[in-house]
Amino acid sequence: MIALRQVALQRGTQTLLEDAELTLHAGHKAGIVGPNGAGKSSLFGLLLGGLAPDRGEIEMSGGQRIAHMAQEVEALERAIVDYVLDGDRELRATEAALEAARECGDDHREAELHGRIEALDGYSAPARAAQLLIGLGFAQADLMRPLSAFSGGWRMRANLARTLFMPSDLLLLDEPTNHLDLDALLWLEQWLTRYPGTLLLISHDRDFLDAVCDHIVHFERRRLVLYRGNYSTFERTRAEKLALQQAEAAKQQARREEIERFVARFKAKASKARQAQSRLKMLERMGDIAVAHADSPFHFTIPASDKTSHPLLVLDRARLGYRDDSRGEPGAENVQLDEVKLTLLPGQRIGLLGPNGAGKSTLIKSLTGALPLLAGKRVPGEHLSVGYFAQHQLEGLDMAATPFMHVQRLSPTASDQAIRNFLGGFGFQGDDAFGEVGRFSGGEKARLALALVAWRKPNLLLLDEPTNHLDLEMREALTEALASFEGTVILVSHDRHLLRATVDEFWKVADHRVEPFDGDLEDYRAWLKARLEGERREARADKAERQAEGAAPKEDRRATRRAAAELREKLRPLKKARDRAEQAMEKAQAELAALEEALGEAELYTDPGRKAELTERLARQGELKSRLEELEAEWLAAEEALEAMEEAELRSET
Repeated sequence: MIALRQVALQRGTQTLLEDAELTLHAGHKAGIVGPNGAGKSSLFGLLLGGLAPDRGEIEMSGGQRIAHMAQEVEALERAIVDYVLDGDRELRATEAALEAARECGDDHREAELHGRIEALDGYSAPARAAQLLIGLGFAQADLMRPLSAFSGGWRMRANLARTLFMPSDLLLLDEPTNHLDLDALLWLEQWLTRYPGTLLLISHDRDFLDAVCDHIVHFERRRLVLYRGNYSTFERTRAEKLALQQAEAAKQQARREEIERFVARFKAKASKARQAQSRLKMLERMGDIAVAHADSPFHFTIPASDKTSHPLLVLDRARLGYRDDSRGEPGAENVQLDEVKLTLLPGQRIGLLGPNGAGKSTLIKSLTGALPLLAGKRVPGEHLSVGYFAQHQLEGLDMAATPFMHVQRLSPTASDQAIRNFLGGFGFQGDDAFGEVGRFSGGEKARLALALVAWRKPNLLLLDEPTNHLDLEMREALTEALASFEGTVILVSHDRHLLRATVDEFWKVADHRVEPFDGDLEDYRAWLKARLEGERREARADKAERQAEGAAPKEDRRATRRAAAELREKLRPLKKARDRAEQAMEKAQAELAALEEALGEAELYTDPGRKAELTERLARQGELKSRLEELEAEWLAAEEALEAMEEAELRSET
């Protein structure tokens, strides 16, 4: 159990907590939300003992093993798989003691330590560490490369793998999705739902919070308010609270009507495509979501250029990638995408999906013109005006300048008041517009970079992971702004809420190709799962073939075929169990999705006559989530048993 009693905390001149109360029980998975600077990371500091409260008490159950992800990682000359294994300090200490016992020839001590390693599940540790790294996007060939060979974002992924590998009863994660793509995020989501301990998670990804958390801790007016349920439930509950406050009622109604007017306009021109219909459903929910964020300090629009071209931009038989002179051949090509043919039209709204490293960012850089094509043509329209946002642009900001100066440099004739009004929508109000950028947090720099993109009035908006470092309030404001933007949008993001609300079609970037993806995000999840399972099957088949070729003489081929048939017979019940669990999971997920959509009706919470219906639906939601957890466990057990049996057979053959 974790309990805060009348806790007060001050950092510098800012009071973060005042008489804060919070109780979390073992096994809770709690999302920590609140604006940037509210004190979310400081709460972790209190729990870790790095900070002491100015007043009050913090109680924690004794003997808890705590795993916490460090925010900075040294560029060590150590293989990343060893770096992850180092996270289990007890295992490493036992291994060191075993080595010492071997050197001393102490057989009794050696046998004792082998038993200890077995108890620590140490003999499977390298395989478990590799599984974590591969799940987070590393290739098998990367595992023995040193940490120093990777960029900062990839080192943070290795750091996350190390944290997950640590044996723990309490797991503290601060923005773990910041450096992940959608594929790695989906994998992490599944891992955390199966984590048996207590989880405290700071995240600004609403879908991630929805999938993982069963409680939300909200920083509100220097207090901690605990809500049962996931983030969507928190929004509905908080909206009800705000609706009871008369001072907010008019403001909320105005925001709801504004969203509803926009949805009505979109509905009139929306196509029947599955993605467009998914977006329409998402937009219809935004009226309710906006109520929960009525007191947000962020509200802005992204105006589009007055002029446009038809088409805006064309790539014809384009080969995309980089010229690599490091191979010893001047002009050697590192091709990521080939035979790319695309035409961008005014008003298109496209989300890019694809595995990590497939070339999504390369495509966006090529569309901007910043990355020259290796072959083919890039034909811009006469009035093309590109707005481009990527994380590396934060480093290009003038650290000695202010937000006001950045905008003024773009438009020297703009009035001071117009610039201040514009920056206010991005949270730079009053003196904040004249603060030195070098002192800003990552979130403040990201807001400024987005503001500079919006100020230019683009008709083609290219966004590569725009929500990194943004808190939930700013993400919601960006979602609304992009939803109503009248130009063309191409978006790469692991924020599924943002994708659902802002794009009408998806393009799949995979296997060196760019092509339309006929489906929504759930279809992409299924495609990704099937792809990964296919890769695993191919790897197992290749391994079996190599071992058979190396070990079996010609006269044993008949016996090999007979053994293979026997293995298939042994595997059949496990495969049936796995397939049954998978089919039941799909059915339960479909029912849960329909139920949660029904739970999004605002009247369900405000109509006294529907209380019984609300109670029944919430109870059914809980039953379905529990059932899904059971089915996932069944599926995982069957899948692991299949893999273990196949590996055992391969070992016996060699």
